[in-house]
Amino acid sequence: MINTRGRGAFALAAALVVGFSALAEPAAEKAGDEPLDPEQVQRGKELYAAHCSHCHGFNMVSAGTVTYDLRGFPRDQRERFFESVTNGRNSRMPPWGDAISQEEIGDLWAYIRTGGKS
Repeated sequence: MINTRGRGAFALAAALVVGFSALAEPAAEKAGDEPLDPEQVQRGKELYAAHCSHCHGFNMVSAGTVTYDLRGFPRDQRERFFESVTNGRNSRMPPWGDAISQEEIGDLWAYIRTGGKS
């Protein structure tokens, strides 16, 4: 005789694990939603003004050049931002990895996440 009493409990537990896993995935995809540190945003704004605004525009409002509109940069693509700033992008954006630190790029990222509205 096969014991079927435990199957219902097992099935329920498995369903809960799968359900909670599915709920956790969207939160991981929204990595750009974590709270911003106002001091870090301010440091990023200052770095942006010194290093980025001449191409990407004051407060990220482009002057119609061929540069990327950073106001639309995907907030869940932090790694892409770090890679682009550190190593440059094609011939349009020079690498900044030797000029500014990874911590400063993190400050820039905080400011970029505001869309220039800080």
